[in-house]
Amino acid sequence: MKYSDVVIIGGGPAGMSAALAAAQAGVRVTMMDRFSEPGGQLVKQTHRFFGSERERAGTRGIEIVDILRREMKENPLIEIKTNTDVLGIYSDRVIPYEENHVYGRMTGGKIIIATGASEKMLPFENNDLPGVYGAGAVQTLMNVYGIQPGKRVLMIGAGNIGLIVSYQLLQAGVKVAAIVEASPRIGGYKVHASKVRRFGVPILTRTTIKAALGETAVTGAVIADVDDRFQIIPGTEREIEADTICIAVGLAPLSELLFHVGARMHYVPQLGGFVPERDAYLETTAPGVYVAGDVSCIEEATAAMLEGSIAGISAAIASGMHRPDLCAKREEYVRQLAVLRSGETGKKIRDGLSLIAGKGEN
Repeated sequence: MKYSDVVIIGGGPAGMSAALAAAQAGVRVTMMDRFSEPGGQLVKQTHRFFGSERERAGTRGIEIVDILRREMKENPLIEIKTNTDVLGIYSDRVIPYEENHVYGRMTGGKIIIATGASEKMLPFENNDLPGVYGAGAVQTLMNVYGIQPGKRVLMIGAGNIGLIVSYQLLQAGVKVAAIVEASPRIGGYKVHASKVRRFGVPILTRTTIKAALGETAVTGAVIADVDDRFQIIPGTEREIEADTICIAVGLAPLSELLFHVGARMHYVPQLGGFVPERDAYLETTAPGVYVAGDVSCIEEATAAMLEGSIAGISAAIASGMHRPDLCAKREEYVRQLAVLRSGETGKKIRDGLSLIAGKGEN
């Protein structure tokens, strides 16, 4: 049986930040990730982050992941297990895993779950035609493998992911026919919307997709207006030409392991789905189990990294690292996260968190 002071499940921006924060505090860390290299969504993100300099403003996601990987590999307290699938967490905190097709078990003093999220899909006619992709698949094709997914793309969803991927498609020389959004307003940051509008891409709110067109592959789509209840308004259907349909309608937290450990869970639509109760320092109702990143609530990578840092320091403090500088550093990360979630753009997250506020969330 292997043992580590802190076991982190998930090697995306939250997991990597948690590993660095905990190891820098002086505890031994084992981080597990199912892919060949840690990085998660950062490996697909070619755009420059914005915010304060402290939050890596002006740095591209693919550059941030290189920095975090290098810092982790240089820290002797961090063990990285890649090509590793965590199979569950037993009631006695034993974690079974499969690493490079070899079964193993380990346990830890503290556990940080940073498993991220999966893409949501939409039910519509012919949504199984070749040419219908999730936004993550499109990012992987373009930004990891350098492959254009198509020539003319219809984007479904005007949240940050839909807007950013649309801009990346335009940069790659792909025509974006339109962005359709069922809500009455754009869900992503205005700065991203402005970028695609400067390319002449229409953003159609109160609009959804009804069907994909084509026999053996996508040749177009039927879109239609929706009412206040998101029901299609008869007579508003029209066809739009496209050879690719990209679905960017949100993410759902990968929260199965939180159910395994018995954390108290709640379905909160504003946060993406089932999320755990947690205190101000991201410890769940399962003692010694922390949460960070999209599995905590669906946000962007900067928030995931801040949450990872908070969870990592919290796990280290709970492991016996009682140093005044750690408490001060943790409070600073908490303050930065509150600033990031301030304003109109962070209202949905604040509203979602307020629903579990008396149950452990500050």
